Formats: sequence, C-alpha cells, structure tokens
Amino acid sequence: MRTVEHELVGLAGSGGRWRPVAAGPFTVLAVALALLPIRPVWLWAALIGVVAAIPWLLGAVPDARRRRPRPYWRLSEAGLERIGRGGLVMVSYERSRIDGLAITTGDGVLTVFHRFGRTAVGGMTAMGLEPLAVFVTARRLGIPMHVLDGEATDLLDPALDEALRASGLEDDIPGGGPLPRDHAAEKRLLDQEAALLAAAHEPPAEPTTGDRPSRGRGRRPGEQRLDTPEPLPSRRRIMALGALTALLGAVMIVRIALDGTSEFGARLAAGCWALAAIAGVLAARRRLLRAAQVRWTITAERVRVRARPGRRREVQDLRAGDVAAVVVGPGLRLDPVSGEPRRADLAALAFGHRMELVARLPAHGLDGFQLAHALDDHGYRVITPGARAPRGPDYGLEGLPEIFAQVPGGRLVVADGGLGWADAAGDVVLKMPEDRIGGIELLTIGGHAWVRLYDSDGDEFFAAPLSALRISRTDLRDSARRAGLPVNDAEYDAYLSAAFHSAVSTLAAPEPERATAALPAPAAGQDGMAQDAPAPRPEAPGDQDGHDGHDGQDLTFTVSALPSPVTAPGALLDATRRSRVGTYGMSVLLCEAVALLGAVWLGPDLGGFNATASWSMPAGLVIGLIGYWLYDRNRSQLRVSSAGLAVVTRRGKVEWDLTRDRIGGVGIDESAERMPRLVVWAPSGRVLRQITFPPDLDELRRACERYGVPWGPPDADRPAPPPPEL
Repeated sequence: MRTVEHELVGLAGSGGRWRPVAAGPFTVLAVALALLPIRPVWLWAALIGVVAAIPWLLGAVPDARRRRPRPYWRLSEAGLERIGRGGLVMVSYERSRIDGLAITTGDGVLTVFHRFGRTAVGGMTAMGLEPLAVFVTARRLGIPMHVLDGEATDLLDPALDEALRASGLEDDIPGGGPLPRDHAAEKRLLDQEAALLAAAHEPPAEPTTGDRPSRGRGRRPGEQRLDTPEPLPSRRRIMALGALTALLGAVMIVRIALDGTSEFGARLAAGCWALAAIAGVLAARRRLLRAAQVRWTITAERVRVRARPGRRREVQDLRAGDVAAVVVGPGLRLDPVSGEPRRADLAALAFGHRMELVARLPAHGLDGFQLAHALDDHGYRVITPGARAPRGPDYGLEGLPEIFAQVPGGRLVVADGGLGWADAAGDVVLKMPEDRIGGIELLTIGGHAWVRLYDSDGDEFFAAPLSALRISRTDLRDSARRAGLPVNDAEYDAYLSAAFHSAVSTLAAPEPERATAALPAPAAGQDGMAQDAPAPRPEAPGDQDGHDGHDGQDLTFTVSALPSPVTAPGALLDATRRSRVGTYGMSVLLCEAVALLGAVWLGPDLGGFNATASWSMPAGLVIGLIGYWLYDRNRSQLRVSSAGLAVVTRRGKVEWDLTRDRIGGVGIDESAERMPRLVVWAPSGRVLRQITFPPDLDELRRACERYGVPWGPPDADRPAPPPPEL
C-alpha cells in the first residue's frame, strides 16, 4: 500500500475473493430437494448437485466481472471520509469543520469535535485505523489530537451538563462526566512520534555491496527469512479432507439413487449425506483460509513480505531507502474469512521519511523478538510501544501461622532435631518435631530464597521466603543437614557440581573433546632479545611470584558443546493419569457411538440391528482401546531443564524445543477469548508455544523453579537476579 503525503488510508480487504454466496439457504434447499420424491431419480440427484453448487457459481460471477474494493476510511487534507465502492464518498467530515479528534481508551472509538458538539465516528478497529497512524497523520494535518480515558458515551458537553444540573434533570443521564486524558497513552504516542521524527530526519542508509562500507546506520549483509509455523494440519491435508468429504457425499447420493428413492428413509439418508458434504466443504474452506502463513525476507536493500490468506498470494516489496522506521507491536490484520479488520498481537507499520504510512506488513504468528532484532541487524530503525508495568509473582504469605506475627523479633531455627520459631531472646515458642518433616526444599522464586516444607506423606504444607523467616539460606541448609533433616537444595548442588566440573575438566576430559592451542616460544635474535614476542595473556595464579606455570609449553583448553534442552539434565513431565484415563474413555465412547450408528444404519442390510450390534459394539471397544494405545505409547512429554524446554515423544522424537533465552514464562493463559491453556511466553509477552497435553501443574511449577525457568507471565521490565547465596 502506497499513499501520498499527509494521507492515511484505512485497512480494507480487496474485493473479488471467490466465496460462496448464500450458502445456508441453498444448503437447506438441497436437503429439502433430497427429501422430495422426484422422478426420475437422475433428475433428483442432478437437482441436489446443482443447488449445492449454485453458491460457488454465484461467488465466482462478481470476481469474473470486476474486482471492487471494500469501503475504507481516509484521513487527508479534505478531512475524514469513508470511500465506498467505485470511489464514491459515503460519509464526509470536512477538514474546515473539524476542531479536533479524540480516541477513547475504554472502547477505542474515534470522536470528532466540531462547533456544535461531538460525533462518535466508530471503533478504530472496525475503521481499519491504528492509533499511532491516526495520531501522527492528524498532527501533520494540523488537527488537534487527544487521547481520553473512558468511553465515547461518557463524554458530555459541559454546557449541556450545566443546563441539566440547573433544570434538575441530571438524574436522567448516566453518572460520570468529562473524563481526564489518559496521560500514559498520550505520552506513549508522543514518544513514538518523536522517534519517528528522529528517524525521518536521518539520511537513508545505503546498502552494503561487497567490501564497500555503508554510510549511516550499519547494515548487516546477507538475507534472513522469518516464517510462521506450518499450520497443523497442513493445507494439503485440509484440501484433501474437504475434497474427500464432497466426493463421499456425492458417491453415497448416487448409490442411493441407484438403489431407489421410493422409501422415505433412503431420501432422509441422502439429505443427511448432502448436508454432511456441503458442511465439510465449507468447514475445509474456512480452515484453509485461517491456515495462513506469513514469510518475511529481510535484506539490507529491501523487505519482502508474503502472506497467503487462502489461495491468493500477496507480496509486499519495500525498498530500504523508502522506509524511515518500522513500528513493531500490536496492530491490525484482515480476517481471512470475513475480510474485516481485526486486532493482531503483532503487526508492523512502515513509515517513510515524510512521516507517511508506507505499508502495513502482516506479522501475526511471528516472534516479535526475532522480527525486531532481524530488522535492526539489517539497518532498519525499529520502534516498539512502551513497556508495560511489571506484574509481581503470585506467591503470598497466607501459609504463615499467626504466631509468627505475634512473636516480636521471631526467627526460624533448627533445634532439638526439628524446626522451631524462636523469639528475640532465643527461646523456642513453637516447635515442629522431626517426625512431621518429610522434606525441606530450598529454591529461588523471583530472585529471593524460599523454603518449602513437606510432611511425611510428601504433601506441601508450608512455603515462605527466608527473608520473612529471618534466616539465611546457608544457615538453614547447613544447620538442617547437621541435624539430620532431609534437605534438598538443587541449585546449590548444581552450583557445586559445575564448579567441580570446571576445576577438573582439563584433567579428565577425553581426547576427542580436547583442543590444543600452541603458543610459539620467543625466538632469540642475535642480540639476545626476543623477536616476535607473543601477545600478553591473562595473569594466572602461578604468575604471582614471577614464575610462568607453562614455561613455553602448549596451552591445552577444553571446548565442550553447550547442552540443549533435550540433552541437559532436567525433569521429564508426563500427562496426568486422570487426563490419560479420560482420553481413553472418550476414544472408546466415540468408537462405540460410531458402531451403534452403523448398526442402526446398516443393520437392515446385515441381518438386523441386534445381529449387527452383537459384533459391531465389541469391535468398537477393541478398536477404541487399541487405537488409543497406539497413540498413547508414543505420547508427548515435557522436558524442563536449565537449558530450556522441549517436548519429546516416548520414542525420542523432538516435537519442539526452546532455549532458555527465548523463554519469558510458563503458565496458564486465562485469555477472555478462549479457554485457559498451558502456554510458553516469550520475554516480550507473546505466546510462543502451547502445551497440548496437561501435565501436573504443581510438578511443572516446582520443576520450573528448580531449573530456573520463570513460572507465570513474563516480567520483561524487571530482570531476575541470580539465586541468592550462590
């Protein structure tokens, strides 16, 4: 999309997509025709097929005639206009009559202020306009722009408010009144506008060709591609399923026609097959449209973005010299089914050097972290929205006994073989005997040392930060181990193991893993001075007294491969027993339902319902059990380690893995748009992966805390300190 200076065109889909017209009414008509006793039977079958194909033929006629774009909004020197089909102006707000524009944060409505009051134009998403693009364009046009906190219905005219108060009619309007501006949102837009201004005034960077240095911002040579994950199931499988469904329905209708349609049961079966075939084709088309894949090709010279919504391919090609900055963040995208603008978790807006919007680049499904850094590495100026406020951890102190707060200066101590709570004088006022303590676990949560206590049955009954208990991690660990209490400090043990390994690795490393680097000894010249002196090396412990620990010999060091999330030591989490048993039951019930329907449908042709059900029901039970056992024996398992996360099958196949630096959090996503799900977030807050099988949440939380994987939504603005006392 290319626009002229000081003109903003809203996001709108192109007309002419081949889509069925009035598919619902024609489907009902096809089913009704299947129920009618039409003679001859070939005419009956032909009418069903023709009526089912009419929606697709009607959808192809406008596309074959001409392509008319959808209505869109435009903000320019003429004002705010809605352009309809054929370029006709449907709604117009003239520039000379606009006193200002406002965006309400509660409902995202664009409001026009004029001489005689205000007018709510519509929602920003439905209009296909982004707040930043409207904000920048309006200010370039000289239109005052405001961001108001609230909803458009809460904005009242002050004069009208005074008139209602004077006449005693203020009870007839909802409570509220003129709301203050949302300073945070407006400041964020102003900051982004300032960054765009700074980028617009910078000279465009020249791409690097060969060894010629580039001016301006450095650009990394080469090409980098970013693709969204391949949809599951793939597009070919979706098309195959849709075609097989239509073919099966057509074959069954032809078979019924050949067998005869004199009985109502046969015509009812044909109607059901027609409904199933049409519904299968429509569902396959809908799924095919939503299985879009976005591909970015980023070079120092240009950016190419290809989206495939359905069967059409849209390629956007931008030269680097035309782009001043790219704003990466939440934006808009076209719904692949309806063609209407919808919100997107990630989108990119490319602005030119005159502050005009050059292009809207789809980025839904990509990793925002990788996209922003890939653009920056190739010399593009990247602007991101303001960082959100960090969220605190979900751990509280509700498990602390009341006596802890009632004892002034109290602290946790290890006394008489157990744990106790001592006052300021050192007297133990509360004691927990050793037989009640099944385990003591020390771990790090949010950068703070915590203790978790388990009873003799292995159930957790107490958890609190050590700072609230007024005892250090080292004191509690050493005192408990001296008293013989079961203490587990996995982080401390891992630290000691790593320190010991680094100390002895040079002595015990096998020969294939060793790499030798020889430093040549200084060669003495004729004058006795060293020629070609070696570069200074870091001071070793043996150099403190002036002696070289190597004496000109070869330096041997070890190069070990970094552990991957699959090979690093960690915890392997499986699906819960309850979910596995429930899935077994659902599989068996589904097979039994199919067997029962088959006995009802095909029973008259196979000796009656009872005879058919006598062998189909046991067969369905066996098929359900064996079928799910074949799937369950290679089920997926989640591996949590200090190197990251990985999902591996029981046969060792790696479905996906994420390194530790790409993980911002693991937990439950309780989004309002869908059911709660177990997901993995990126540091930017975007969902990276979804864990399809439900592991035990308590075990997953403990494994994440033990191996340093953050649990819960990411806090990108608050860096986590290293584990205390390590």
